[in-house]
Amino acid sequence: MNVRTEDRDGVRIVTLDNPPINALSFAYSTALVPVLAAAEADASIHAIVLTGANGLFSGGADLNDFASEPAAGTKTIRDVIAAVERSAKTYVAALEKTVLGGGLELALACDYRVAAAGTKLGFPEIKLGLIPGAGGTQRLPRLIGAQDALQLMLKGDNLDAEAAREKGLLDELAASDVVGAALAIVARVRAAAPKRRTSARRTELGIVGLGLFATPFVVAQAHKLVPPEETGGFAAHKLIDAVEASIELDFPRGLAREYRLFDELVRSASSAALRHVFFAERELGKIPGMAPAQPLPIAGAGIAGAGTMGTGIALTFANAGIPTVVIDPSAEQIERAKQLVSSTYASQVQRGRMTQEEASKRGGSIRFASDYAELAAADIVIEAVFESMDVKKTVFAKLDAICKPTAILASNTSTLDIDAMAAVTKRPGKFVGLHFFVPANIMQLLEIVRGKETSAETMATAIALGKTLRKVGVVSANAFGFIGNRMLFDYAREAIGLAEEGVAPERIDRVMKAFGMAMGPFAMFDLSGIDVFWHIGQGNPDAMRSRSAIVDRLYREKRFGQKTGAGMYRYEKGSREPLPDPVTIELFREEAAKAGIVPRPDVSDAEIVRRLTGALIAVGDALLKTGVALRPGDIDIVYVYGYGFPPYRGGPMWYAEKELALV
Repeated sequence: MNVRTEDRDGVRIVTLDNPPINALSFAYSTALVPVLAAAEADASIHAIVLTGANGLFSGGADLNDFASEPAAGTKTIRDVIAAVERSAKTYVAALEKTVLGGGLELALACDYRVAAAGTKLGFPEIKLGLIPGAGGTQRLPRLIGAQDALQLMLKGDNLDAEAAREKGLLDELAASDVVGAALAIVARVRAAAPKRRTSARRTELGIVGLGLFATPFVVAQAHKLVPPEETGGFAAHKLIDAVEASIELDFPRGLAREYRLFDELVRSASSAALRHVFFAERELGKIPGMAPAQPLPIAGAGIAGAGTMGTGIALTFANAGIPTVVIDPSAEQIERAKQLVSSTYASQVQRGRMTQEEASKRGGSIRFASDYAELAAADIVIEAVFESMDVKKTVFAKLDAICKPTAILASNTSTLDIDAMAAVTKRPGKFVGLHFFVPANIMQLLEIVRGKETSAETMATAIALGKTLRKVGVVSANAFGFIGNRMLFDYAREAIGLAEEGVAPERIDRVMKAFGMAMGPFAMFDLSGIDVFWHIGQGNPDAMRSRSAIVDRLYREKRFGQKTGAGMYRYEKGSREPLPDPVTIELFREEAAKAGIVPRPDVSDAEIVRRLTGALIAVGDALLKTGVALRPGDIDIVYVYGYGFPPYRGGPMWYAEKELALV
């Protein structure tokens, strides 16, 4: 940790040097404030250029600081920015690569901002249940208008330098030497009135061209577009309130409002949960007891199976720039897969998410064939065939004979024993489970399943590949259902138990969606297919054992869900909208009566939530005790990214500890 300075012709260049991201932590801010004070007191210095070491400006605050109050005498990023704000000298921010959160707030406090091409700027705080807390909500609207400021901060996405320049967030783009460009700005403005503090601006608020009167409309519409406070929108509404203050109040009072709102959020349960998810994700690659190993390069991949899952995996590799060969003996299946690839990229082009050139390049990187011999050169081959152990063993025996000795073989199984599959090959050390989630090219979660003989090198390769594919990879031991589905089955069984007691499926789904789940359990049944659950139950009777024979009954009557137009719900032709179905209610009543289950009309919403979340928590605890899951945070990541558990509740294990105080 260091603050470096250099003087050039009356300009002090202050370089932030706090690897790896030049975080503006409490400790670093405490070191930085006196450096700025010294520049202010030096009569030979008329301007200050702020830049960053390590090829970047600053990734913002250190989130670890948010867990406690700063000690007496400690400075924060607010103190750093206050020193810039009250300075009589010109400040220029020379920006490179990464300018996020508090780093961008510091840049906004400067008079001028110049950035190198490729620089990314943004306020990601909303993703952590926070708002910018060092003046960002007050300065950004003054610079680019309330509408654009809200859009940038509510999404939490990055803005590239070119777009930032167009919006007025940057004054210039630098072709190469960003510090040189900053010094040129200083030289150019020295003779003019140099100070241009953003805090002093009172124009360009609201919608460009409509003026200040439009801002109340912008604010009101923003409140309508974000979720309610109690279901994940707490920080979003506070952010809108802060931006509104930038219009209604003068700068000091608006800043005070922002500080109060930020301090309220940083102490909130929802932000604590989101920060837990953030830190848990960064622990995923740390595997206790695993020997150090370098990942193997993956220059080409193979997929066995051209169904929905196999094609989705191929799209994932194509999006990561890895050429892929997809094998399927069915010409009809290959044709469907080709159409899916084509339609997926055509849709991306139509939506403006990629150019036709890029779509053609990605689509062209996927090659289809019927002969397994086409996989001989692949560095990794992923099996994505029918969820049957016999079928998978046959495929892996064939792959083992064809693939080069250095190739890794992986199964996309969602429940089956990968050690049993590895046993039919001569390379168990190069065998791993890679469980993608449907649709594979969209869902972020990837379960990385470690077999008893999977080598450290194979694990390192799988973990690195997950990052290359832009997946959130969670390591699981080899056990039935791994982490996600093992927990899902108990959750599903508890939901069925409630319906057997007379609670309507649509009410259970409604309650769990109000809790924050992306979808209710019965809508999930119909989406995945009740036949899928039935087949899993045949291979592992304990997985879906319920008190009545309702799953068998639904399967016999071919009520598989969306694919048949009827399941837990009914569906109009061509629609995926679940509609309550009296037939389902009657089937549950009949099967419950046969099993001697007594109806319970007094089941409360709170009991529904308690029983369903309790099922997840109990299995999660068992997975930790048996070593299937490495950490509580790993389980939380699986459920947040793969199963729609509300991130603002932190995942089932965090929820149990912090909100229910169960563990």
